[in-house]
Amino acid sequence: MRRIARRARAEWGPLYEAVRDPLAERRWRAVPMTLGAVCLTAVTQIVQNRSWGCQPVQDLGAVRAEDPLWLALLRTPLSLFVPAPDLPVWGALAQILLVFGIAELCLGWWRTLVIAYAATLAGTLYARVGIALGWLPAADGLVVDTGPSAAVVGLAVFLCRRYHAYATAAAVIVAIVVEVLLKNNLAGKEHLAAIAAVLALCAVAGRVRVVGGQAHPHPRPLRRR
Repeated sequence: MRRIARRARAEWGPLYEAVRDPLAERRWRAVPMTLGAVCLTAVTQIVQNRSWGCQPVQDLGAVRAEDPLWLALLRTPLSLFVPAPDLPVWGALAQILLVFGIAELCLGWWRTLVIAYAATLAGTLYARVGIALGWLPAADGLVVDTGPSAAVVGLAVFLCRRYHAYATAAAVIVAIVVEVLLKNNLAGKEHLAAIAAVLALCAVAGRVRVVGGQAHPHPRPLRRR
């Protein structure tokens, strides 16, 4: 048991310390963006399940690879908060509350949104490029790409990499690879593209810290005033 506890502290201790202080100090006020994202996702779910609301939500937040690129880029930010209509919405809400919340506590709201957007955009662009190069069937161009899953996966890997939870990051990546092998669906491949984009961001961020002389063995938790 002690060995397991030591491993758990080594794996999640730095991340726990980064989350603990701002959450204890400000509680729910420490994650306003996350709470807003949860509310926005809940509202879009309610609206898209109304006869009058489905089409407007699709027009504003549904991304397909067959769409013009400029239109996909305009729709991508809102697509993070449009849950898939055929899946339970509580899953999307729980993912946003947990992963976005931890990321906001550790990184701040704007960094969280940038990483989430980059991960989602990487998945969307992968589908477009994959179809153009013949890696994916043309029918995938009609698949609606919505929901926070790519952003959640990307944020989870980024946080694990930043706070040295390497085993957890590996588990997330292996789980996505297994999903692709078993289901061979577009969503899983987009998740892998999101992970690749986030790992590239981690490499760039690490390089910037080293060049700037700011590398630390354990990133310091951000304190909020």
